[in-house]
This record gives sequence, structure tokens and C-alpha cells, in this order.
Amino acid sequence: MRAITGLHEECGVFGIVGGPQTKAARATYYGLYALQHRGQESAGIAVSTGGDILHHKAMGLVSEVFDDKRLAALPGTMACGHVRYSTSGRSLVVNAQPLVVRYRGGSLALAHNGNLVNAPSLRATLEQEGVIFQTSIDSELIANLVARADTADIVEAVRSAMRIVRGAYALVIMTPDQIIGVRDPDGIRPLSIGRGENTWMLASESCAFDAVGGTLVRDVEPGEIVTLDRGGVRSYPPGLARSERLCIFEFIYFGRPDSIMGADTMYAVRKRSGGLLAGEAPAQADIVVPVPDSGISAAVGYAEVSGIPFAEGFVKNRYVGRTFIQPEQSLRATGVDLKLSVLTDVVRGKRIVLVDDSIVRGTTILRLIRKLRAAGAAEIHLRVASPPVRYPCHFGIDTPSRGELIANSLAPAAICSRVNADSLAYLSIEGLRTAVGGKGSCDACFNGDYPMEVPDEGDKMGLEAKETDYAAS
Repeated sequence: MRAITGLHEECGVFGIVGGPQTKAARATYYGLYALQHRGQESAGIAVSTGGDILHHKAMGLVSEVFDDKRLAALPGTMACGHVRYSTSGRSLVVNAQPLVVRYRGGSLALAHNGNLVNAPSLRATLEQEGVIFQTSIDSELIANLVARADTADIVEAVRSAMRIVRGAYALVIMTPDQIIGVRDPDGIRPLSIGRGENTWMLASESCAFDAVGGTLVRDVEPGEIVTLDRGGVRSYPPGLARSERLCIFEFIYFGRPDSIMGADTMYAVRKRSGGLLAGEAPAQADIVVPVPDSGISAAVGYAEVSGIPFAEGFVKNRYVGRTFIQPEQSLRATGVDLKLSVLTDVVRGKRIVLVDDSIVRGTTILRLIRKLRAAGAAEIHLRVASPPVRYPCHFGIDTPSRGELIANSLAPAAICSRVNADSLAYLSIEGLRTAVGGKGSCDACFNGDYPMEVPDEGDKMGLEAKETDYAAS
């Protein structure tokens, strides 16, 4: 099992159906490119030829997995795609998506963002019934349940699977003649409907629609099933829906700043959170410096409300990948040094408000504060635009175990001392909810109030933990 070194993204899904002139694979490539921030381990695209489903997937970034030749080999006016970070299942090409399966009802491709909390027990039950699995991901469980459903109606087959699985999921399922979008009954993972010229689309974030010349129509509702074909969109009411609990880290970090969830862009929410943070936790300082890139929007809001000038204290090397995806802690630390350099002339002798979106383990912010101290910063007042992260996520974000979360074992004053800041303050949960604008969210990572029963923390890794057990036996 790989080491968990910090907060990791989930996955991104995309689907499109269009008219005779639509090059679906190419459009999906651009849609996935816009969603690359949601997963950088593997990428895949499946297309419908009208009678069959063709696909290609491999390890790597979208631009590494696909080129003109690969896209030309995927003809069709309907496609679905996936970018992945492995929150469940090992980082292997066999676990890349979309999954393509053939069964008695025909064939389908499935792309999944999320995590099922009952995956280990569900898989054990199916294996006892003789089912053979090809992957170690919970997405294959969903595909299997849909294929095994005692109905020829694909929508009813999907609904029957929804009655069995528990957890978070946003699904794009493609058959030879339609695309189906599904969102879990709690709405933990995002999924939106978009429209372009002669096309209908589904995506994890609205920024993917912008990339292909489309526009956001609306979010898929919690528990809702939608079907897309050349005739348009059809909605099947959410028979299993509960109050929406969209992952609050979409607003804090995961969503791209220009993506819209609810009524606002992620930039607007983050800027608002920074302004509220300035009101809750003022500081006497000369400049406001963001931790690039995730702290920029909140730092702009903090500077605007506080009246303290905004300044770029770090230069980011755009050609270094996200530190979160490094498999070893030693590499992750090196990645921080390679990724960010201090603008010494900006910070020397200054009292700094350093704004970040969140603190998970505290290792990255410690190194950044050390770099600022070495560059001659006079004071560093750390401000965090979210509450302390004290509980692990079970719904598709690869957080460390509870014991590794710095806020679980240390009070803010002790964290302040640990990271060598002059002061430390977090945005309150009430402030964050105000910034989000009242949209129902899952904030269990702050307070442990999960929207459903979750497994013991030792079983948090789900099928990946079980896979390690199998390998050892």
C-alpha cells in the first residue's frame, strides 16, 4: 500500500453526446484536461460506435495518455471519460477508468468519482456468489450490480444498484445509445449538466463545459438519475434523495476557481471566506501573502477586508507536479522546495499574514514558514480559511488517518508553536458555512458528523486495505 502523505484529490468524470459532426473523443479529451486537477494518476476515454464501445486508458496525465492518433482511433458522437487519483484500489492500469463491461444486456462503460463505504462487505458477498473481479476498485462493484440487475431497463438497473451501495458517488455510465448520470442520495460528490451546440454533457465541474464551448445548465440533484441522448435530457426523480451534503472541500480546495457549484464560483466562495477570516481573526501586519495556489482567493478576501496590502511572497514553479501526489514523504518535502521559492525582497523585514486554505498534517506549512524566516520575515501570522481538520474522509478524499491529522492531537496554540508561527487562527465552521452560502455540505472532516455510518478507521482504505490482506495471505 502506498504511503498517505497528505490531502489527495478524488476523480473527475465527463460525458458527452452530440450530433453527426460531434467528435466526442476529442471533446472528452478537452473536458478531462480541464478536470486534470482532480486526478493525475490515470486517464481514459470510451466511445460508442452505435453498436459497440471502444476505449483506451493508461497511467499518466491526459496529455500523456492521448494524442491525435489515439483520439482518431476512437470514433463516435458519444463518449465518457475519467481522470483518477486512487482513493480505493492500487495505482495500476487495470484500475484505470472508464470500466468497460459486456453482459447479457449488451455493453456499458462506467466512470465513477467517490467511494463506497460498504465496498469490502459487498465484494465479499458477491465473491461468495461466484463473481470474479478483475480490479480492486469499488467502481467495479457498481458495474457488476448494474449488469446483474433483473431488468432490461438500464435506468431501473441503476436504481436497483443504488439501493444496495452506500457511500459517495457521481457516475457517468454510457451504453451504445445513451449516457446516464447518477449522483448519490446525499449529493456528496458533484455532477453537473451542460449544453453546447448540438451537444449535451455531464461533468464533475462546470469548468469542463467551458473547455468545449458549452455552458452549465444545472447540477444533478442528490439521488437523481438523468439520461442524455441526441433528443436531450430526461430526468428520473430522486426516489432515494436526502438533504444535500456536498463535500465542503470542493469549496475550500478541490473545485477549480472558475467552476460553479450552487450559485457561486469557487473563487467567490474562497474570497468570501478570506474576508470573514479577516473579521474573525485580525492581525497587525504589513502584507498578506497567500500559499499558492490554493490560498490565493482567500488571501485576496483577507487583504480586501483588512486593508492590509496583498503581496506575492512565493514564486511557483509551474512545471513541478502537486506535492500531494508524491508517494514518499521525503519526495514530498523535496517537492515543496522545488515548487515554491520565496521572493526575498518582498518579505524581508515584513510582518506577514500567511493565508492557506487548510492544514492537514502541518508538514508543508512548516517548511514554508521556515523559508519565510530564512528570507528575513519579521513576523508570520498564519491564517487558515477553514476549520481544523480532525477527522478522516470516507467518501473519496484520501486523507491521512485521524492520528496523522495535526489538529486531532494538538490545540491551535500547540500547532502554532509546532509550525513556528507568531500566531495562528482558523475560520470558524459558522464562518465557512456563511461563505458557502448556506448550501448543504458534508463537513464531517471538521466535526465527525458523517452523513451515514462509516467503517472503523482501520478499514478506511476499503478495498485497498483488503487487497493488501489478500496479497499477504
